[in-house]
Parts: sequence; C-alpha cells; structure tokens
Amino acid sequence: EEGWLGGKTTLPYAYSGEDDHHFIQMATNLSSINGQIFVEGRRVHHTDFGDGSHDETVDNPAFEELKHMLGDRYVNRSCVACHSGNGRALPPEVGSELTSYVTRVSDGKGGAHPLLGHVLQPRSVTGGAEGSIILAGWNESGGLRSPLFEFVGVEPEGFSARIAPQLVGMGLLEAIPESTLAAIADPDDEDGDGISGRLRIVTDPETGDPRVGRFGWKADQPSVRSQVAAALNTDIGVLTSVYPSPDLGSQQEPGDDSTPELSEDHLRNLTAYLSLLGVRAQKDLDDPDVIQGRQLFAEANCTSCHVPTLETSAFHPHAELRSQTIHPYTDLLLHDMGPGLADTLNDPEVSNREWRTPPLWGIGRTSGVSGGEAYLHDGRARTLEEAILWHGGEAEASRQAYEEMTNSEKAALIAFLKSL
Repeated sequence: EEGWLGGKTTLPYAYSGEDDHHFIQMATNLSSINGQIFVEGRRVHHTDFGDGSHDETVDNPAFEELKHMLGDRYVNRSCVACHSGNGRALPPEVGSELTSYVTRVSDGKGGAHPLLGHVLQPRSVTGGAEGSIILAGWNESGGLRSPLFEFVGVEPEGFSARIAPQLVGMGLLEAIPESTLAAIADPDDEDGDGISGRLRIVTDPETGDPRVGRFGWKADQPSVRSQVAAALNTDIGVLTSVYPSPDLGSQQEPGDDSTPELSEDHLRNLTAYLSLLGVRAQKDLDDPDVIQGRQLFAEANCTSCHVPTLETSAFHPHAELRSQTIHPYTDLLLHDMGPGLADTLNDPEVSNREWRTPPLWGIGRTSGVSGGEAYLHDGRARTLEEAILWHGGEAEASRQAYEEMTNSEKAALIAFLKSL
C-alpha cells in the first residue's frame, strides 16, 4: 500500500511497455454506475468541437451533438489537443506558436485586457483572431533557460504563459477537505521554517460562495467542474451553464451569440472522466536509491510544500474518491517562488511570484507519456534537476540543500522523483 499513490484508485503496474498510456485508464476501484459515464466523458475529451471528429481513429463517426460548438475565438479545438495522453505538454520549436499553452493576459493592473479579455485566443472560426504568441527563443544562463515570448498583434501590458499540465488525480485533489488545507497553510510563517503557503480563496462561479482554490497554476478554480468549464470557455470557446458568456475584453465585439451551450450531461460526463482517472502506483519501492532519495527529499524540507500524504473526505459525490489515503506530494497552496519564476500578469489577488504547489504523482512518467520532458509553469525546465534549481523564494533553502548534496545523493533524490 505504500506505493498506492492514489489510494484505491491506484492503477497496477504496467508490464506491457506502453509508456504513453499511463494516464488514460479508469480508476481501479471505478464502480459500475460510473463506467458508462467515464467512457462518455472520454469521448467528449477526444472530440473536435468544430467538426465533431474523434482524434484517435477515423473509424469513429463524428459526434454530431458536439459539432459546431467551437467558439468564434479559441486556443485549440479539443481538450486532448493540449492534453495529449492526459500528460504534460511540451514547448514548441523556437519560432512556433504556443499551441499547448494558455496565455493569460491583463491590462497591466490585473484586469481583463480591453482587446483580448482574460486569455489570448489566437484562432478564430470567422477570422477575428486576437493575434498570437510565439516562442521567440531561450535565454540561457548558468545551465538554465527561460523562455522569450513574442506577441503578434496586440501586446498586452501583463501576461502569463502557462503550459498544459497532466490531468490525473484531479478528483482526489478535489476530495481533500478545505479544513485540511487550512491546517497546512501558514501565511505568516508562524513556525519560522521559511515556508508561508497560503490558501487562495476564490468565488464559486455557480453559487457565489467563497471556496478554496485548488486547480490551475495559480489555484484559480475550486472544483473539477469549474476548472473544466473555465477551460472549455477560454481555451475552446465552448459555453456552459457555468460560464455562459465568451471571454471578451471591454472593446471587443461579441460576435455571433447563437452558439449553443454544452449540455449538462456532457459537462457532467467530462467532469466525471477527469475526476475518475486512475493514478499509477509508485515504482521501485525497494530500490536503495529511491529509499535514500525519499529521505533526502524530506531532509531538504521539500515535503513542507510537496506534502506526501493526505486523506480525502468521506463526503465526495463519487464514492471511489471517499476516505482515501493518497500521496500527491502537494499542499495545493500558493507559495512565493522567487523572482526567477515570476510572471507579469499583476493579478491583484495573487503575486507575480506566487504559484500553487503542483502535485508530483506521475512526474516520473512524463517522458514516456509526453515523449519528452518539460516542467514548471512554462515548460522551461528540461529535467527534474533544472526544475529544482529554479526554485527560489520560500524554496530557496531547499534548493541550496540540493546543491550541497553529493552527486550520488542528487542522483538518489532524482531517482525517488522518477519513481512517483
């Protein structure tokens, strides 16, 4: 059970060598009542909202109900276009557009940009695209790199380019009680350990109630449903009952307002699919390097943010996710990561230097699922070591502890991460 990262949702070891399929399986404990909902949600995930085509094979007929739902302005045409294999996306070649990123933009004060809204949407059905953003190059220094972006068309005063993350375990993260996260938070660093993670309180888009944000690179959304609806809205231009209006700036024309909303059934199914994906088991539990690396990870105080073990609530709507002991290696809190990772969005609710702690389960499967490695919010880190070395701010002491390790100790810590 030590290796059951996702509790009883955990998938067994895969012996077939199909590394690209680790993140697309249903939870091991999936109930029969959710089996059909899961596969119907998967179909939505893999459907082009323009022509209704399925991305895996032409033998699948078009999903007629989802045809012509693509918004006038959008980033990509389907969920899986960014989240291939449900894994992390990779940066494009230099000189290419960011097709697997969401670029949040602002007017410089953190508000919606008058000509772009909250998200840059570089594609359009009718030709009214908002411009685009290109990876112009990399700034290399001391063995690390940071991206250089170039806007074509309107250049916003503030922006944050965020690469598509992996999707497994979302339902389990939603099932962690808010009280648990509040108990971990230490915004004033009262224990004096240099770590001052804080809750982000957001407004539930459907009820108007204050909720703890836990999804997105900045903990923007409180639930899987709201995260899915927000992504449909800004990334694909698909309207839902949660977000029934397109993402527009104050000076943008609304365009065609006859686009129908996605039905409640399809939104429910897609939300259930993403909530009930299985999490792969930790591997190499008895490897001496992995054992040593786990200890070093704790000794470097990495576990203050990447909390190893949490318990889910007994009251989540999906029984499969209730009362599970999970090992996500996150606290879902916002932390100051230093100036090196800061964006320029100037959100009044979140510092440019603050980022939500990403979960680490599945991180060792990145290369196999994605066909390469890219870490951190904009994909700048080519290796796990580079990702560690970018840690600053509250994580400065942990980064220094890693730098002071011997080469064999560093290799052991990386081996531990790759076992997750």
